[in-house]
Amino acid sequence: MNPPNGIWLPLITPFRDDRLDETSLRRLIRHYAAEPVDGLILAATTGEGLTLDDAEIERLVHVAAAERAEIGRRIPVYLGLSGSYTRKLVTALEKTASWPIDGYLITCPYYTRPSQDGLYRHFSALADATPRQILIYNIPYRTGVNLGNEAMLRLAERRNIVGVKDCCADPAQSFDLLRTRPPGFAVLTGEDALFYTALTQGADGGILASAHIQTHAFAAIRDTLLRGDQPGALAAWHQLMDLPRLLFAEPSPAPIKHWLWRIGLIDSPELRLPMTRVSDALGIRIDHEIKCRNNAQRPMNDHDPQPINPS
Repeated sequence: MNPPNGIWLPLITPFRDDRLDETSLRRLIRHYAAEPVDGLILAATTGEGLTLDDAEIERLVHVAAAERAEIGRRIPVYLGLSGSYTRKLVTALEKTASWPIDGYLITCPYYTRPSQDGLYRHFSALADATPRQILIYNIPYRTGVNLGNEAMLRLAERRNIVGVKDCCADPAQSFDLLRTRPPGFAVLTGEDALFYTALTQGADGGILASAHIQTHAFAAIRDTLLRGDQPGALAAWHQLMDLPRLLFAEPSPAPIKHWLWRIGLIDSPELRLPMTRVSDALGIRIDHEIKCRNNAQRPMNDHDPQPINPS
């Protein structure tokens, strides 16, 4: 596989009555396999991975693989992993070695706040434990630790550490990484609201929860920039930029699940505690936005989900 690029979707995990909703999961896989999505990530933060037990994660992976095989599109799939104990994560890599996945999105250790040397040795040990691709997830405002560019570039020398989901929240750090990274080391933004800016600075794409909605629009912005039409891409971004704001108005993935439920892609907007459903006020805002977009969109074809018109 080539290093990841383009639009990657951190897929939500649908639940029904506190169980994995396999019917909705299959529907999601089929829908996004027909969209301009370059890869999927299962059981990551947007997928509420920390609320899934081991059996559920394994089932999630195998149901997704079976659906991909039936569809016939070989869309890459990564598995989200997180933890603060290196040996435990090595065990997770060994346990999932036979699973039908292509790589891993692995978060920096949370809460323990290791040194830069500790972070380097942590990811080096993980790289040694699997031949699969590893994408580092650097999100210090969640984990409490920032993987700096010096350690990042040392890790980029490892054959199977192929890139980073960049949520460092430091524009200078992100730009310096884009300037100094070696060929083949992917930088994908995980900040939905900064997608256009990251692309103009040279990012390879994004891992975007917001791309559950208006997937084509996110992909079109990147395609337009790749054609050299920056004014066109900027104009398109002006039309799209309020969507991430709406979908992150309350803790993710609740707003995304509400939207997908209202358009019929999932059978329930259910989340697992401590995550809760959207407020009534935000639900009304999302319903109104769905209605407005439905009125403005092209006529649906037979493969589109049937919208549930908000009352």
